[in-house]
Amino acid sequence: MIKENQRLLNRLHVISDGAMVYLSLPIAFWIRFYLLPGGVITVPLSRYLTLGVLLTAVQLFAYAALGLYQSFRKIRLRRELEKLWLAGALVMGVLLSFLFVQHYIDFSRLTLVIWFVLSTGALSCKRVLLRRGLGYFRRRGYNQKHVLLIGCGEMARAYWETVQGDRELGYTVIGYVSSRREKELGELERLGGYEQLEQALDQKRPDEAVCAIGAEDYGRMAEIIEACEKGGIKLSIIPFYAKYMPSNPQFDELDGIPLLNFRRIPLDNWANAFCKRAMDIVGALLLILLTSPVMLACAIGVKLSSPGPVLFKQERIGRNKKPFYMYKFRSMRVNGGENTAWSRDHDDRKTKFGALMRKCSLDELPQFFNVLKGDMSLVGPRPEIPYYVEKFKEDVPLYMVKHQVRPGITGWAQVNGLRGDTSIKARVEHDVYYIEHWSLLFDIEILLTTVFRGKFVNSEALD
Repeated sequence: MIKENQRLLNRLHVISDGAMVYLSLPIAFWIRFYLLPGGVITVPLSRYLTLGVLLTAVQLFAYAALGLYQSFRKIRLRRELEKLWLAGALVMGVLLSFLFVQHYIDFSRLTLVIWFVLSTGALSCKRVLLRRGLGYFRRRGYNQKHVLLIGCGEMARAYWETVQGDRELGYTVIGYVSSRREKELGELERLGGYEQLEQALDQKRPDEAVCAIGAEDYGRMAEIIEACEKGGIKLSIIPFYAKYMPSNPQFDELDGIPLLNFRRIPLDNWANAFCKRAMDIVGALLLILLTSPVMLACAIGVKLSSPGPVLFKQERIGRNKKPFYMYKFRSMRVNGGENTAWSRDHDDRKTKFGALMRKCSLDELPQFFNVLKGDMSLVGPRPEIPYYVEKFKEDVPLYMVKHQVRPGITGWAQVNGLRGDTSIKARVEHDVYYIEHWSLLFDIEILLTTVFRGKFVNSEALD
């Protein structure tokens, strides 16, 4: 039943998307020429409607190409909306380029921009409401995917606890098959050993099976796959080493042999790296220009507040574990704890002017020059001093992953409140999430959040 319902929902999803995209065009036409001043109609509405048929088809194709019509049980709403706006922006860019090259100057560009904002905004609202609606019904036991769990190891328990803890995901585990009974799976029904898997699949007819066997049962994998293939049941596999894997692992191929790449990240792609570096250079130049009067005032204030240099220079560890010197306006009196002592909100070493700068994060402004030099990025994990890198790399899982990208002035951890003397483990988790899910839109989101919250980062920096 779930498969038939899913097909029906997908068809309605696509049809409603197409209707909203198409109807947004005459609404945009009306807004441009009847609500906004200065509009002169040079192309009749009928030609816009003809163009709308083509635009709708291309837009739906772009949505499908980016996976927006696949099941979104496993995709978070933020990621779905990001894909939606990316697809719309790509289609809009291609459309405007086509009109420019073909010299179709009569079409109102403003009308098309209004159409893009209207259609994509409407589809975003639709997806938010759809998610909430499905979440409501799933919490009450409807629209569930019934899953047979294979195995009872650590990853099997983690999977069961996840779907049990979030009913909005819409998964119901109907039982498990394993070589032994597992107390930590609670009252979940054991349907027998691996020898009874084929029989359990025939009796329960789950929508899919999830294999999460431990390393000790790895030799059973072939018969598990064969049983699921024979029963026509979709099989998903959670490797016993999954806790060491990234959230979006990549596969290479060596003469037909698949190779699992544990740490391929979006910024390994040269085009992505070029775009990020270009944004860093342009952004840093603009920000240096805009903040130069503030930096001059900070320099004078530091010089007058206490003896010592205006700039504080400290060694940090950057991309590929290479050391560099990070610059800040000095906010503390010259002291001997610069390379090992962690600064806190209430620190006797701070000068009054330094405390004011830190409150507004003005002491971080010289790091724009670090960005121009290529030592840092506008957005990325915050760099640590060598003392803490050596300390944390042995104690904090995945800590060294952050050194695969340039460190940043602000980052995903910082905008989520993980600044200063906060959990290193939580900070690293946010840093790794950022690295694995990087996109230009994600960087822009972090920058905008930083600006509107009124902080760059503060101040796990050590002065």
